[in-house]
Amino acid sequence: MAATIDDSNAVQATKKKHLGIPEAIFVEDVESFMKLPENESADAVLRKLDEQYQKYKYMEVNLAQKKLRLKSQIPQIKQTLEILRHMQKKKETTEPMQTHFLLADNVYCKASVPPTDKVCLWLGANVMLEYDIDEAQALLEKNLSTASRNLDALEDDLDFLRDQFTTTEVNMARVYNWDVKRRSKENQRKAADKS
Repeated sequence: MAATIDDSNAVQATKKKHLGIPEAIFVEDVESFMKLPENESADAVLRKLDEQYQKYKYMEVNLAQKKLRLKSQIPQIKQTLEILRHMQKKKETTEPMQTHFLLADNVYCKASVPPTDKVCLWLGANVMLEYDIDEAQALLEKNLSTASRNLDALEDDLDFLRDQFTTTEVNMARVYNWDVKRRSKENQRKAADKS
């Protein structure tokens, strides 16, 4: 009994994990599947499966774009954290920190930064806020862990999506092959009836 409950919890956890992606059901018995009332003809079933396949492709493109964004965001956060750690070490001294900062694409400017305990962070959407160095570091560490978790979840979703591609492709092939066999039998029967 406990094994059954654990199995059902694992299945529910998997469904919650890939909430937005519908699971492709593997068609084991094509003959009984094609007898279902919603399956009028092989062509109609193949169109439905192709539509489902195209939806999976669309989801894959969206997930791949999110993955690229996160993969570029994580190094930026790490670099900013590294700079904050360096500034935290330098805030105890009285001499200014010499650095270069990005002015425009491939244009850097030399700067002398006095010791400070405040920094400004771009939050996105043209919003910048001033933080204490410790607060900024805590915020960026939280953002880094969230981005890493999201990247792992995206990887899992992409793996799950690839499984759905495979299942849908196999279903399409099986329905198509079933239809070819059915037509072949019909043609043989017609030929036998004529002779």
